[in-house]
Amino acid sequence: MCGAHIPWLSPNLEIQGSVLLLTICAAGIGGTFQFGYNLSIISALMLPIQEFINETWQVRTGQPLPDHLVLLVWSLIVSLYPLGGLFGALLAGPLAIILGRKKSLLLNNIFVVATVTLFGFSHRPGSFEMVMLGRLLLGVSAGVSMNVQPMYLGESAPKELRGAVAMTSVIFTALGIVIGQVVGLRELLGDPQAWHLLLASCLVPGVLQLAFLPLLPESPRYLLIDRGDMEACLAALQRLRGTTEVAEELAELEEERIFCQGRRALRPWELFQDRGLRRQVTSLMVLGSALELCGTNSVYAYASSVFRQAGIPEGKVQYAIVGTGSCELLVACVSVSLSEFVVGSGVDPPPALWGWGCIGSCCGSIFTVALCLQISPLPWMPYLAMFCVFALILSFGLGPAGVTGILAMELFDQKARPAASMVCRVLMWTMLFLVGLGFPFIMEGLSHFLYVPFLGVCVCGTICTGFFLPKTKGKTFLEISEELHRLNFPRQSQGPEWLGPEVIQATEL
Repeated sequence: MCGAHIPWLSPNLEIQGSVLLLTICAAGIGGTFQFGYNLSIISALMLPIQEFINETWQVRTGQPLPDHLVLLVWSLIVSLYPLGGLFGALLAGPLAIILGRKKSLLLNNIFVVATVTLFGFSHRPGSFEMVMLGRLLLGVSAGVSMNVQPMYLGESAPKELRGAVAMTSVIFTALGIVIGQVVGLRELLGDPQAWHLLLASCLVPGVLQLAFLPLLPESPRYLLIDRGDMEACLAALQRLRGTTEVAEELAELEEERIFCQGRRALRPWELFQDRGLRRQVTSLMVLGSALELCGTNSVYAYASSVFRQAGIPEGKVQYAIVGTGSCELLVACVSVSLSEFVVGSGVDPPPALWGWGCIGSCCGSIFTVALCLQISPLPWMPYLAMFCVFALILSFGLGPAGVTGILAMELFDQKARPAASMVCRVLMWTMLFLVGLGFPFIMEGLSHFLYVPFLGVCVCGTICTGFFLPKTKGKTFLEISEELHRLNFPRQSQGPEWLGPEVIQATEL
């Protein structure tokens, strides 16, 4: 289980020095911060970019582009970001193995620089295709960093802080969403004439990472286990721990390196071929799909459209958008502080999932009613719809978002865990792409009933995970593996004898 400590409040960090804290910040600012930032800023650009698409087409052909095609191009610009993330997730594994964790994060900024170049020069020649290509490359960058960043931080942190350090990726994502929404205000870079500058502002986090990350050490675990460089590993450990007394930790890494020789982790496709992993894979697929198909993540990209549909006055829409990011940041901080409660529970199934299903269903129903009644004389009806959106984000963060992040670690043994993490990421980006592409057409086709399909996902996802997701709170990995073996082979005589989980600690994805 992840620890409930907030890393920058932990007294251990002061003892170990500031290098680990700087490592967390340098990796996060160009990692999950970039993901959240670029996910949210696009919402403020809906009308300016749609006008740019239409004007560009009219200059080329002499005729305006039909509205449904403008909507299609806009949805492609939004959804190419998660599509690029899918490619980046597949690229992250080989990069992390060949180049190492730190060099992969540094090299990843090439995609950011290429993206900024495309965004910065797209306005003058009038090419919305450059914007589309830029969003795709930006997604590749996000896909790589979201896979490599937790790996780099988890391998650099001491074991007593590993859980808390891993949870910082959630904080940086939420912080990126809020900062992106604030920068997108009209008083800053949200002016319709400066849309290309807002898109290109993602260069700033990339530059900050390029300035500070080269000064920090590589993952000690990678240096010793993957490269066999004892001297470099020792130097990295001493810098990260702020002490020369690292013999005990170095001995543990050396023992792990010897143990890993001649062993390999499962490949992603081998998860689906192993009957002993049936329950785990089912839980991962169902909950991972519900995480994206419930529509909450799409709110950040299409927040302006959702609030306009809800009847929020035009002048207040941008501030309502900032409210969604603030809810995300609040729930991220709460989930880190209460991670022992959110990540599993003493009852079966985890109450966070049941709570998310109940709150999501209630708020989704009220949201639909509020949209249908927005023409009523009740002036507070649009704000009721806005409150429901905020409540959905809060329940989402404390429900599946908190559980799914550690699902691969809890349900899979060390042999299958790296492959399960990759499957989870690929599933996330694929579903995010499909929802991002279809969301505007769902809004146009269903109008006030736009949340009904997502409401069905909330209900079905909660019921399915309630029956399939086993209890993990307070259990060792050995006990979890034994229970899952019993669930996968309910008739022991027809299944293989359980001999315990195969232990493997390779860093290969």
